[in-house]
Amino acid sequence: MSADAPVELEMPCAREAIAALKAGQYVALSGQVYTARDAAHSRLRRAVEIGEEPPVPLEGRIIYYCGPTPAPPGRPIGSCGPTSSARMDPYLDLILSMGVVATIGKGNRSRQAREALVRHRAVYFVAVGGAGALLSQRVVAARVAAYEDLGPEAIYELTFDHMPLLVAYDAVGGTIFAGEEPLLGGGKNGA
Repeated sequence: MSADAPVELEMPCAREAIAALKAGQYVALSGQVYTARDAAHSRLRRAVEIGEEPPVPLEGRIIYYCGPTPAPPGRPIGSCGPTSSARMDPYLDLILSMGVVATIGKGNRSRQAREALVRHRAVYFVAVGGAGALLSQRVVAARVAAYEDLGPEAIYELTFDHMPLLVAYDAVGGTIFAGEEPLLGGGKNGA
C-alpha cells in the first residue's frame, strides 16, 4: 500500500482503530454515521440535562456535521456536504463523553475542542467543502433517525460507501492546519 492510499475504515469499529489514525491520513469510510448540526446538538444537550437518553445510540458512532437536502428521484439523499464545525465546539465534549469516536465537518476547531478530542481519544475528519452533490454519491442509504421536525437539521442515519475523508486532528493532538501547534506531543501531518 502506498503512503497516500486511504485507510479503509468500516463502521462500527473499535475506538483503538480510530485512536491509531494520524493527522494527514486519508480515510475511505464505510458504514453508518449520524448527521447532526446546531439544532440537533442543542436538543441532545437539553435531553442530557433533564436526564433523558439520547434518541439514537452514540457509543462508538461518528457524527457528520451536515444538513442534507431532499433526495432526487432514484437517490437516497440530495446534496450532503459538510458544514463549518466550529459552531458545534460547545457541544463536542458532551457528545464525546456519550461515546462518539469521531466527527466530520470542515474547517479548524477551537483549542478546547482539540483538547476534548485528545481527552476522549477521538478524531476529527474533514470532508471536501462545496462538493455536497459529489459526496452524496458515497451515500448508499439515508433515513431520518431523530428530531424529524427539524427538517434538514434532523438527525439522519447515513450509510457511507468509501466516503473520502482526511484526518484533520488526531487523538494525540496532531493537526493538519498551518499555524496550529500540535497538542500533547502530537505532530503535524502525523509526524
